[in-house]
Amino acid sequence: MPSYEKQEIYNASELEELAGLYRGVINNIHEDPNREGLVKTPVRAAKALKYLTHGYGLDPRAILESALFKEDYKQIVVVKDIEIYSMCEHHLLPFFGKAHVGYIPNGTIVGLSKIPRVVEAFARRLQLQERLTTQIKDCLEDVLHPLGVAVVIECQHLCMSMRGIQKQNSVTTTSEFTGAFLNQWNTRQEFMHLIGADLH
Repeated sequence: MPSYEKQEIYNASELEELAGLYRGVINNIHEDPNREGLVKTPVRAAKALKYLTHGYGLDPRAILESALFKEDYKQIVVVKDIEIYSMCEHHLLPFFGKAHVGYIPNGTIVGLSKIPRVVEAFARRLQLQERLTTQIKDCLEDVLHPLGVAVVIECQHLCMSMRGIQKQNSVTTTSEFTGAFLNQWNTRQEFMHLIGADLH
């Protein structure tokens, strides 16, 4: 019979230590970690946190460098609607949404799948949306040396909708522009049109 057991590989000692901390948290909120429904929760939570922050083990620059190609193309390249799932470093609550990334090549292009991988590598860490936007922009700038980079991120933050101000439908938008996107209004407008257009 086929096995449907999920294969997850984690450092055993780190996982045990993290699970122990989660047991302490469960105790601290006056729950019983030995209750049937909670017995395996510390290990599950430890594995979940390791997965949600696995970006620390990824090198975004190396991801881009693995698929660079010489190409004389100098128009905008856009990868939009890249799903983002990250963790707010202030409250350890999720924020999620979409990233839209564009660049204008300067003799070098990158394999299209590498851009979402770079977004994922930075997002799967304890993050701020503002920093995430800048990190993506800086990485493309440093590796591709393009004529310009544009990054727009739109996210909902559970720290705003579940606690604090408790506004359920608020969306935070951040942006970074360099080169032609920063200095040429028409180029930036073209990018904004492309990420807003329903072309599919």
